[in-house]
Order: sequence, then structure tokens, then C-alpha cells
Amino acid sequence: MTTKKIIAAARDLSAACNTLTFADPVAYVYNPLDYAWPAHEQYLHLAGATPKRVVFLGMNPGPFGMAQTGVPFGEVAAARDWLGINAPIGKPTREHPKRPVDGLACTRSEVSGRRLWGLFSERFATPEKFFIDHFIINHCPLAFMEDTGRNRTPDKLPSAESGPLMDACDSHLRRVVQILEPEWLIAVGGFAEKRATEALSKMDVRVGKILHPSPASPAANRGWAEQATAQMTAQGAW
Repeated sequence: MTTKKIIAAARDLSAACNTLTFADPVAYVYNPLDYAWPAHEQYLHLAGATPKRVVFLGMNPGPFGMAQTGVPFGEVAAARDWLGINAPIGKPTREHPKRPVDGLACTRSEVSGRRLWGLFSERFATPEKFFIDHFIINHCPLAFMEDTGRNRTPDKLPSAESGPLMDACDSHLRRVVQILEPEWLIAVGGFAEKRATEALSKMDVRVGKILHPSPASPAANRGWAEQATAQMTAQGAW
């Protein structure tokens, strides 16, 4: 029952996001909950079958992560080789020539995803052990690209565009928390922490945070896994 509810929530979020429009400098919008839906659904079946103690929340798909695999923080090798994702992955309606979706055949690696899933694979050994008590989602399911191919994150959108998007994504987050009943919502980075704090203020869940694993963060390049583990332990989430 939990899996069915999580799948329905993801479908509803995708449909809500598909009604939204975005203007320059956003030139391309990828929705992996559409073109990579079989892979995302496979992930949800693997990850979402039971209530959780900890839900990790990211920002939105990276061009070489979830945009390729349909998996949150979906570094290709982790999604394909550790999680066992093998479902077909299609193409976005409009594909940027510099940002093709090659799915599980993509040769680029998302460093953030490699670090995050790498920590979990080392600590829990198997996906099944990790998903007993843990789940990972992104707050926003869409990836945004400028005409140059540059990635544009949701926090850079103007309020007229971000408002309806945040409403849809906040609503989905609350729905996921209602379904999975976690003790902890662990934000991966500052954006996720802000959204979780606002969206979940009236819900019985503790909001924590770990350092984002992005290589753009100097701190994350100095032993991210050790820092994240220490933060989880200090908060009491591990």
C-alpha cells in the first residue's frame, strides 16, 4: 500500500509540474518523472515499500544524475550497478544538444550522487538494508537549462515562476511525509532545509541537515562522507 501511495504522489507531482511554464533564461525543462518514469517507478518499488525513519531531501535533478537515470542523486553507476535499475529511459520532449539524455549508458558521473550513494553503499552494504529505514527524494523533479546548456537551479527562478512550483513541490513533500511517517527529514544542503522547514512546520517530523556533497562546495571536497556521517550522528538521526 505504501508503494502505491508513493507512486501516485510522484505521478501527481509530475502532472502538476507539467502545467507550469518557464521563461528565459530557462530554455529547456527536463522532467524525468515523464521520460524516465519506468526507471523512477522501479526505484520507488525498491525504496518505498515501508515506512521510514529517515527521509533525505535533495534540491532537483542534476543533468548527469536524476536527469539521466530517474533516480534522486542518480549517479549512473550507483543507479545501475548498486540499485540495479535497468528500466528503459526515454528522451525529454525538447532535448538540449549539449545535454543529451543517454540514460544508463551516460558516461558522465554526477559527483554529488557518487558521494551520497557511495556513503550509503559503504555503510549499509546492500540497497535492501538501506531502504529498511531510509528514503531519498528531490524537492523539485524538474531540471532547468539555459540556452548555453548551463544548469539553472530552482532557487534562481523568479518568484512568479518559483511560487507555483514550490507550492506543488511542498505539497508533494508533505504527502510523502504523511505516507512514510519518518522521524527525521534530513535536508541535503541549505535549499532543501529551507523548503523542508517551511513545508513541514505543522507536521510531526524533525528537520535536520547535512552538508551538500556538491564539488562546488569547498567544504564538501574535504572528506564529505566523514562530515555527513558526523552530522547525522550529532543530530541523532544515526
